[in-house]
Amino acid sequence: MANYAKLDHDEPIRLDPDSLEALYLELGPAGAENVVCRAMEELALRLSDLPKLHRAGRWDKLSRIARSMIAIARQVGLTGFARVAGDVAKCAVTGDPIALSATLSRLERIGERSLTAVWDLQDPPI
Repeated sequence: MANYAKLDHDEPIRLDPDSLEALYLELGPAGAENVVCRAMEELALRLSDLPKLHRAGRWDKLSRIARSMIAIARQVGLTGFARVAGDVAKCAVTGDPIALSATLSRLERIGERSLTAVWDLQDPPI
């Protein structure tokens, strides 16, 4: 009889509150909320494009989109999301299909949870 291990893919979301606070101080509540909403929409859209590109073998475009997500994620304090997006971009460039599949799956998990964490913030950080 074979033994199977269940891997738990639950890792904490890394959210930099200082980035959000700086955004609110610089733009005010309305301006910051507008930037955060647009960033979340853009990240969600790009995140949904990555699996399609992966299946189509468009790793060059996948890498470009993943790299573009880094700056957007950092702007709203999603440091973990940004780091993993960078990992996906690197894996796509190196052409390692196993590493790319693994990091892309990780980005999808972290991305969804990160976007939810930002949306769930009820009050401005200041």
